[in-house]
Amino acid sequence: MRKITIIGGGQSGLQLGIGLLQAGHQVRIVQNRDAADIASGRVLSSQCMFDQAVQNERDLGIDFWADTCPPVEGIAFAVPAPDGSGKVIDWAGRLDRPAYSVDQRVKVPRWMAEFTRLGGQMVIADAGIAELEHYTRSDDLVIVASGKGEIGKLFARDAAKSAYDKPMRALALTYVTGMEPRAEHSAVNFNLIPGVGEYFVFPALTTSGPCEIMVFEGIPGGPMDCWAEVKTPEQHLAMSKRILDTYLPWEAERCRNIALSDDNGILAGRFAPTVRHPVATLPSGRKVLGLGDAVCLNDPITGQGSNNASKAAAIYLRRILAHGDRTFDEAWMQGTFDAYWDYAQWVVGWTNMMLLPPPPFILNIMGTACIEPRLARRIANGFNDPRDFFPWFADPAAAEAYLDDLKAA
Repeated sequence: MRKITIIGGGQSGLQLGIGLLQAGHQVRIVQNRDAADIASGRVLSSQCMFDQAVQNERDLGIDFWADTCPPVEGIAFAVPAPDGSGKVIDWAGRLDRPAYSVDQRVKVPRWMAEFTRLGGQMVIADAGIAELEHYTRSDDLVIVASGKGEIGKLFARDAAKSAYDKPMRALALTYVTGMEPRAEHSAVNFNLIPGVGEYFVFPALTTSGPCEIMVFEGIPGGPMDCWAEVKTPEQHLAMSKRILDTYLPWEAERCRNIALSDDNGILAGRFAPTVRHPVATLPSGRKVLGLGDAVCLNDPITGQGSNNASKAAAIYLRRILAHGDRTFDEAWMQGTFDAYWDYAQWVVGWTNMMLLPPPPFILNIMGTACIEPRLARRIANGFNDPRDFFPWFADPAAAEAYLDDLKAA
């Protein structure tokens, strides 16, 4: 039995903690909010979990919402015509297996209860450097799965892995009920508005039942960077509808009868996508290991945040269990992050590409998907494992060769 402390009880921290408990280890999770506070608080994210990430939950027996969460069955993509006459690009691809989105205000409290039921120690308290020093004195391993506060600053930005040093989007979330369902099948409806930003929306499960999550990604300084003066839930909903009325009339049509899921079903902010060095050194010289958003924070434009967190937790779990009774030294910590980065580098690269104006070869790919269902389906399923986008989604020559092969097949 190893003794392990995890700071932060979100997707990655709780998933890892539950897996470690099931393997017979002694685990403590430290976070500053209890279950009731999380359940009654403001939404935390815009999570959409694709099949590989959901499978990690199934493997641990903590996929508690398979029968109640509405499925996401595909990816749809649209670009409005410059003259406002409709869509210049419009296609949809089916997912091989559905995705699911469970509001973290639903998921985290349930997982906290499961963690405690399995014998884990849940500590509701702030954790700073002094607390990390205390835990590293007594435990075999301390993992930081929260990037907030002074402990987040322990992990230095990795300039070689971080393409941006400032926020690339003004972000907003709106959880709503009453939206008209997509006609063909449920999907992440992704809309690219050139020079303005992106809007995507998908079905989810929230505290009151099924809902839709609206995600707005505005280019800083542009017309969708409009949330600073929004002060009330009513204003937030009105601004959400105004954006759709202005730029995406087909989406606005689905939203004639929407209402907020609850007054806390809104969020706005911005952050710089950042990769950090995964091993931090405390004043004592002892080491702690970063996990999830604490060391790899992606813009939500590709919907990979919760998926990354799940996959990181699964890799860390395997590495810990395979390590036996050996010391968790700095080399092991770095090697554990490197094992995750072997996957995550592709996700980060793809996401960073999507934050830039699309080059002609990407527009050609997206346009071709309108008439080639095999391509649409491959793009859709790339959200489950973004490594499949390389090299053809990243290199003009590879893209041309792949599209030629499709035409010839």
